[in-house]
Amino acid sequence: MLKLDNVTKVYRTGAFGGGSTTAVGGVSFEVGPGEVVSLIGESGSGKSTLGRMILGLTPVTSGSITWNGTAVRPAKSYYREVQGVFQDPFSTFNPVFKADRVFRMIKEVYFPEVPPAEWAERVRASLADVRLNPAQILGKFPHQLSGGQLQRLLIARALLLDIKLLVADEITSMLDASTRIDVLNLLAELKGRGLGVLYITHDLSLGTYLAERTIVLRRGTVAEMGPTETVFTGPKHPYTRELLAAVPRLREPWQEAEPIESCLYHDKAGTGGLLEVEPGHYVACARLAGCAG
Repeated sequence: MLKLDNVTKVYRTGAFGGGSTTAVGGVSFEVGPGEVVSLIGESGSGKSTLGRMILGLTPVTSGSITWNGTAVRPAKSYYREVQGVFQDPFSTFNPVFKADRVFRMIKEVYFPEVPPAEWAERVRASLADVRLNPAQILGKFPHQLSGGQLQRLLIARALLLDIKLLVADEITSMLDASTRIDVLNLLAELKGRGLGVLYITHDLSLGTYLAERTIVLRRGTVAEMGPTETVFTGPKHPYTRELLAAVPRLREPWQEAEPIESCLYHDKAGTGGLLEVEPGHYVACARLAGCAG
């Protein structure tokens, strides 16, 4: 379905564009139908840049992103199958319009031929899928709704298009704990219907909740990726170990991760600096990633 092959993004810097900064460097992975892939990393690791490139909002400098074998290009046909939901739902809505405007815009662009009564039923069904009551939502302005309600509205908008892939970029970071679980359970339900999800987050605990596979990103490159349980129970890369060691534990003092004395993968890593240490579990050369060791 979605495939990234050696994707790189370089930004020009300086007053006259004479410098450059590599935000993403040589990233490759896939997301299949009905699969949740968690993309984890600290702020500035390139997670959101990858999400924007997948959605066609930021051009790729080199490498390729393909959807069902075809190069990704911003087009109506592509957005009928691939949509994104972002961190701050309040910034997505125009505060001077009521919430139902997002559905009117979808109809005008994608379904102008659908009769009003049929469209109203589609909207009602879509809202029911995300556990929202149309009577309590559609006539209100964005500021009258909670962050969780707005996030679910955006997911309902995507469902109206019968999408195949959702890029969920930090969609729970601004929500309270109970609402986060509601949104994650909703994603789990949609996953069961065959929806693929790229779940972008810096929160390790949330990243493990749904994902079959996990990709750990550091400084724009893949440090480690593989089955979620394998990566979290047997991390190999020092950066992954540092992330796990930084997770607070009740009544336990914080302890810094023990650095490795040398990179076990430096001379063995293959293309892209990744070594398959066990089936489906890949680890980057720590030296190439800039880690101590």
